Amino acid sequence: MSEGNQDLLIPEIIRRKRDGQALTTAEIQRFVSGVTHGEVTDAQIAAFSMASIFQDIDYRERTDLTLAMRDSGRVLHWDDLNLNGPVLDKHSTGGVGDTVSFLLAPILAACGGFVPMIAGRGLAHTGGTIDKLESIPGYNTAPDFEYFRQTVRSTGFAIAGQTADFAPADRRMYATRDVTATVEQYGLITASILSKKLAAGLDSLVMDIKVGNGAFMTDLTVARELAQSLCAVGTQAGMPTNALLTDMNEPLADSAGNALEVLEALRILTGELKGGRLLQVTEALAIENLTLSGICGNVDEAKSRVHEALSSGAAAEKFEQSIHAMGGPSDLLQNRSHLPVAPLIREVPVPAEAIGKCIAGVDTRALGVAVVALGAGRTHAGQSVDPSVGCTGWLRPGHQCETGDVLATVHARTEADFQAAANRIQRAYRFDEAAPNVANSIVIERLTP
Repeated sequence: MSEGNQDLLIPEIIRRKRDGQALTTAEIQRFVSGVTHGEVTDAQIAAFSMASIFQDIDYRERTDLTLAMRDSGRVLHWDDLNLNGPVLDKHSTGGVGDTVSFLLAPILAACGGFVPMIAGRGLAHTGGTIDKLESIPGYNTAPDFEYFRQTVRSTGFAIAGQTADFAPADRRMYATRDVTATVEQYGLITASILSKKLAAGLDSLVMDIKVGNGAFMTDLTVARELAQSLCAVGTQAGMPTNALLTDMNEPLADSAGNALEVLEALRILTGELKGGRLLQVTEALAIENLTLSGICGNVDEAKSRVHEALSSGAAAEKFEQSIHAMGGPSDLLQNRSHLPVAPLIREVPVPAEAIGKCIAGVDTRALGVAVVALGAGRTHAGQSVDPSVGCTGWLRPGHQCETGDVLATVHARTEADFQAAANRIQRAYRFDEAAPNVANSIVIERLTP
């Protein structure tokens, strides 16, 4: 940063934003530098964030903020590895049973892409990719950066946890926003997400914006506005970005829980499971990634490549190679006994009063909370998770209930845990005489810059 930027006073930068003025690139860089090096206080971060809530941040400011936050820490570069394909990834806003990463990354790798996936842990009612990976014995979620890069080069993808090296300014700003009611500002959300993706050195990005009662965004208009911001800013920052809005009014996978979701991914990769919402979203994101990155020239070619990656076993092979390279077992595809199993596995019956009726809908967030309460997620910071617990085999909206039907199967540690989960699950379902209108496609909308 130039000496001239140091003359910019932090209170004056906050005042200008408070008064509705657009900040210059230099002012934004100065503020982020002050956040990174501890010169800017938490009170000043809170004041800046609240000013942004009331005055907004235009797209140019969002791009400048994103790039400044990217440059506040380590930025991965790939040119020296001479990769023979683009570096690409997706980002999901999270949901219940969102197991896409375990399918999408190996599919893209099998199609010639390179995927350095920096993932997080569970948040609120949603599962975390890193928690799921830690259910695989030996898997190292915190490799050194050079090993991570070499694994991406040799296997086509690697998944590791977020570290303090990536966008440290975002880490400080988010922690303050989280306790000052300023998380929801679109520009700040955009910069928070994209700064870390840009720090991973991506050539292109596809966003999966979840919408529905199991997502963080329940309103389609809000989700669309955020998606538009992400696409515009990501592309302006030199990382072409598209987005899909996808439905989260019911669980995505048929499983929710750490080892259980890994197992479902394995069964899809090996062809044991076909169809379903999880595969539908994964294929849509894969096609979008392949066309946006230039690996495929059109949608039909991308569809064909995705089908071939799955049907030939190439994606499954990539998955096993990467898992083993990151410290996991070499035979995970064939030997499922590596994954932990809960001591109590029991079905939750359809309530007697629902027999003959249709499932009209489900409170997906409540199902996620039931899984978290079993021990698959956290209710406070630093809490350990149980990799074996969760739920499988959800009944879906539109199903007409018959005697003997099961809403879900609970994988629990204790009888008390099972009973609590069963009660939550039964309360989450709604039944009606008439069948609901169920959308044919899980993809609601596609957005580009």
